[in-house]
Amino acid sequence: MTSVAERVWQVRDRIDAACRAAGRDPAEVRLMAVTKTHGIDVLQQAYAAGLRLFGENRVPEAADKAEQLADREDLEWALIGHLQTNKVGKALRFMTELHTLDSVRLAEALDRRLQEQGRALEVFVQVNTSGEDAKTGLRPDAVEEFVLALRPFASLRVRGLMTLAVYSDDQAAVGACFARLVELQRRLRQLDAAPGRYDELSMGMSGDFELAIAHGATTVRVGQVLFGPRPATA
Repeated sequence: MTSVAERVWQVRDRIDAACRAAGRDPAEVRLMAVTKTHGIDVLQQAYAAGLRLFGENRVPEAADKAEQLADREDLEWALIGHLQTNKVGKALRFMTELHTLDSVRLAEALDRRLQEQGRALEVFVQVNTSGEDAKTGLRPDAVEEFVLALRPFASLRVRGLMTLAVYSDDQAAVGACFARLVELQRRLRQLDAAPGRYDELSMGMSGDFELAIAHGATTVRVGQVLFGPRPATA
């Protein structure tokens, strides 16, 4: 059986190859290990293999893992699932970045807590580029208005945009989702009043991260090819 460390190196090699093919520097792309539903032993193996950015979907599960790994002070925790406003306080105990900001109500709740704590939070605005009803995130045509509404929230550091592409074997359909996010990034960079720099794109998962890199991804969120299928229960 291939070890987690071996899989990490394999994925890093694939990231490097995808960057070279796209004429990009591999240092531009962060590898996020999607550790949701996996046990602490798997996370410890990932840490030993050099991974430092873990992505989790559920606040209670992530908070428990972060507490158990609190002695790893260089670990960063990204929340990549929907965050309810009533869980903001608990999430801020461990979360170093949020990839799913898509409502002013959530922005208000985050900013209020962060102002009380005297700190800032790195955030990505989630965009539904596939148009699927089952997916959260803003419609592409609603993004500009939304980011302008973020201006009062000084504690939110907007790093860029995040999307989940359509789950499909059709590379053109998947690539179209990534292309929509890139076009939004271009427009937001020209929007002087928009807070944030929009330098980063969080897109690409186990089945499509190389295509995402070709389109400009700066963070790829990889789980299954690193750890195998997720356990049936969390």
